[in-house]
This record gives sequence, structure tokens and C-alpha cells, in this order.
Amino acid sequence: MDITKRLAYLRQAMQQQGFNAWIIPSADPHLSEYLPEHWQVRRYFSGFTGSVGTLIITADQAGLWVDSRYWEQAEHQLKGSGIALQKLGEVINYPEWLAQTLPQNAIVGCAADMLSLTAKRQLQQVFAPKNIQLNIATDITDRVWSNRPSLPLEPIYPHNPAFVSETTSAKLTRIRKTMNERYANWHLISSLDDIAWLTNLRGNDVPYNPVFLSYLLIGSESAVLFVDEKKLTEQARVILSQADILLAPYENIGNAIAQITGTILINPDKTAMSVLQHLPCNTHLVENINPTTLFKSIKSSADLEHIREAMRQDGVALCEFFAEFEANLTNNIPMNELDIDSMLYKYRSQRPGFISLSFNTIAGFNANAALPHYSATPEAYSEIKGNGLLLIDSGAQYLGGTTDLTRVVPVGEISSEQKRDYTLVLKSHIALAETVFPENINSTLIDAICRKPLWLAQCNYGHGTGHGVGYFLNVHEGPQVISYLAPQTPHQEMKEGMITSNEPGLYRPGKWGIRIENLVVNRAVQNPQETAFGNFLYFENLTLCPIDTRLIDLSLMTENEIQWLNTYHHKVRTALLPLTKGTAQAWLLLRTEAIYK
Repeated sequence: MDITKRLAYLRQAMQQQGFNAWIIPSADPHLSEYLPEHWQVRRYFSGFTGSVGTLIITADQAGLWVDSRYWEQAEHQLKGSGIALQKLGEVINYPEWLAQTLPQNAIVGCAADMLSLTAKRQLQQVFAPKNIQLNIATDITDRVWSNRPSLPLEPIYPHNPAFVSETTSAKLTRIRKTMNERYANWHLISSLDDIAWLTNLRGNDVPYNPVFLSYLLIGSESAVLFVDEKKLTEQARVILSQADILLAPYENIGNAIAQITGTILINPDKTAMSVLQHLPCNTHLVENINPTTLFKSIKSSADLEHIREAMRQDGVALCEFFAEFEANLTNNIPMNELDIDSMLYKYRSQRPGFISLSFNTIAGFNANAALPHYSATPEAYSEIKGNGLLLIDSGAQYLGGTTDLTRVVPVGEISSEQKRDYTLVLKSHIALAETVFPENINSTLIDAICRKPLWLAQCNYGHGTGHGVGYFLNVHEGPQVISYLAPQTPHQEMKEGMITSNEPGLYRPGKWGIRIENLVVNRAVQNPQETAFGNFLYFENLTLCPIDTRLIDLSLMTENEIQWLNTYHHKVRTALLPLTKGTAQAWLLLRTEAIYK
């Protein structure tokens, strides 16, 4: 069934139920970034496969709101669908569009399991002047999507105890201490990475993210995990039993919430209305960030040692990959963008502790690299031949950590303009990598440090500079985010032990894209010179992979920047040389040679 027919059936259902408009976000009941197939509703009704976007359908119009990362992809995938591309940043957002487009007293529908409490309030506030009603009681999409995938049934297993630095019981004690401080009798956790971290369990219900569908309801003396029990391994049951966590069916969360009395702590951004609509009227909400989100963002010393080892293993795999890749180029062996993903998987999967990739590999050649979230498909990909730049953004899940890095490599002859752009991005990467900043500074505020070299050249990029990264968990996690575009919240303070990406970029639509990404961890300055101004942090580079020096315009680099790069390459060489051999070691030695102006 093509998209136009799906929309036609959906409009029929809307008319039968009296809806003037229907909202389809990219969401599930856990407000996840990456979704199980069962909740890929927006993709089913739009054909757009990007990870973020909101589809709006009215009786005679349809629009997809996406940010600049997806404009070209969405424009291509929406052709012939009757859905208009709405470019966030250039048009009003969908709540305001609905308020302007719909008549007085209109009714707008949205599935309750795809709408957070925060999003509901925002919509109601915008709709209020025209008395537009938001109805979340009925989900009509099920009537149209007759072959909708069922919920996943992947096993739930313990995170290997050798890699766990804190027991589930100890984590629960910390959570209950925070609950007591916030005068909460109960705490509901809906976000899947928070639950996986707290229980020390992992799953595979969401591609690339080792999480499992569940809710966790914590009381002052009890805790219940709402999950499909058939998925639990015997070892997982033991972990839960030792922490006195009881089990209940996944679908029973609503009934349990209906019995709550007193006060309950929730994160309104991460809790869906499908759960909250069961709360008794006299229950008091305490709204705040989940304590687990803050706790898991700060990696322990033991965690960091495991992460450093995962980075070494990942670095070896990358040396092996790049050695083969460059040999193929030299010998004119055909390669395309899809081959990059399979080659990376081949080498990573041979490393100790490897579990899976951490996201779908982005390999974009020339113009495709100008799409920050480009994804090659069997139907649409480019051959890697001729002249140009290849951008590779990839990562892996290891028992001891999660990796994520981006490199750009030359293919054939490279222009001076491409070298200039690459060098500007490298200068920006170094600017952030070598900065020192006050402990507890809001993470959004240091973004300008990174962008300064690009801004001086009157260049910029539309995505954030850095995101938090989990510990054998989601490759994107909060609360910290390095982006001047992100709203500041009280929970984005930079703490020692947080892992964040450093990934400035520069994109020339239709030509090329450049991004250089390492993961870094906040570390305390070892020799503080002053105490009167508080504590300061610096970034320790975790990623171990050479940054291609063939693309650098040395005339644009300062001596300090060259020294930084040589020091980084010395670290990479020292860490990986004992672990590599043959062509991989030869490639490592070649690509970590010092450069001089």
C-alpha cells in the first residue's frame, strides 16, 4: 500500500471519529529516540525513515516537520506522497501551524502512548485561544495499520558482573535517598536506558541500543519491574530478586498507577500520557529529572577503565578497517557506501567484548556527506570512486563501553577548498578538545568555544557539537548537550566523569560534508593553580583513531594546534601499537606520523 492510500484510510478514520487533525510524533510510550518497529508509526504513514520528525494530517493537508539534518532526505522520500516538507527553523512549528490552520473548537488527536506530559501541556497552551481540543483517548492508527509489528521478544540478560561497578541494590538506595529529599512516596521510571542502568540488565528490543521494554515503579520499601517475564533469563531473575525487585506484566502498569496514593516523582519529558492518565486525581506529581539520568551520566573510575579498554579494542578494529580500505583504493578494488558498514562490522565483531554496532553506520561520499544523518540503502547508494571526500560516522557496543567517532578520508585528488573546510573543522575540534572550563558550567555555554574558528571564517553547522554517551547503553544520552541551539536547563551542568562527543562539522550541500568526532570525558584539572575560583575540568580524549593529516592546510594551523594533533597521534600510536600487527600496524604508523609546518 503506498503512502497516499495509507493517508486516505487514516483520513477516513479521522472523519469517523470526528478529528480535524492527527499528530504522529517519533515516539513510543518510553519517549525513546530510537523506536521498536511496533512504534514506527510516523515512518509507516509518511515513508520518511529519519529518526526524528512529526507528521501532521488534516482533512486536506499533510506536513512533516524535520530539522535541517533531514531536509534533503525528507524532500526525496516525500515525493509523490502529498506530504509537504516543513523545515524547522524556517517555518512555524506544528502546534502553531495547527492553531493557525484549524477552526475554532476543532479536535486534534494523538496517541496517548506517543505524547509526553510536557508535550501535552505545550499543545494545550497553544490551542487554548481557539478552544481547540486535544483528544488522546482513541488511537485510530491501529485501525489502518492492520499488519502492525508485534512487541519485541528479545532476551533480557545481566550486564556482565565483571563490568558492573555498583549493585542494583546500591543504586536503588541512592534513588530512594533522592526520593526522600524530594518528598516523593513513589518514583516511576519510563525511560528504557534509565531502567537498564538501574537494574544492571540489558536487552535488544531497540536496534543498536541494549535496552528492553519495561517500566519501573519504586516505592520507599518496594520496587516492581513491569516487563514481559518470558524475556528474562534465569540470571536476570536472580539479579532482580537480590535487589528485591518484584515482577509484573508489562501491560499492567496502568492498573498499578491507578492504585498510587501520596506523591509520585516523574520526569514530565519522559513519561507518556498513556500511563499518567491512570493516576488518581488526588495524587500529587513531583516533576523533575529522573535521578538515574544524573547518576548514570557520571561514570565511575572502574567504568572509565573499561571504557578505555573498549576504545583500544575499537581502535584496533579501525586500524584494520582503514588498512583494507586504503589498500582497496590503491588496487582499484570497487567499493560503495554500503561496503563501509559491512567492513567495519567485520573487524569490530572480532574484538573482545563486542556486542553490536551502536548505530547505523553513516558512510557518505561527496554530496551524500553533506547530509549529517545520511543513510545509504540498497536502493540508493554511491560508489566510492573518482575524487572526493568520504565521511564515516560509526560506533560499537562493547561490554565495557559504547563508542562513536567520525572521520573523513580523501579519495583521489582533493581541492584546496576541501582542505580549507577540513582544516577549519579540525581547528574547531581542537579548540574544544583543549579547553579548560569551570565545573558545573551549563554544557550549552561551551559550544561557542568550539565554533569560534568556523565563525571567524563565517561558517557554521546546524547540529549540536556534543551529546552524552552511555556505558554499554544508548549512544545518545543526557543530561549534558553541547549546543547553543539547545534550551538551557538546570540539569546540564558538566560534572567529572561525564562522557560527551566533540563533533563540529561543515557541510556544502550538493558538494561535500566534513565532521571530526571524538568522545571525551570530563576530568578534574590535576594541578589547580587557584582555589578561589572553584574547581575546573578538562577533556581527556577517549577515542583512539588517527585524524587524517593529508587533508590539512598547514598554512591555516597554529603551532599550538599542530602540537595538539601530534600529541594526540602519539597517544593513539602508543595505545594501539602493541595490539596491532601487519598491514594494520603499518597503517597506524603511517597515519600517526608527526606533522610540521
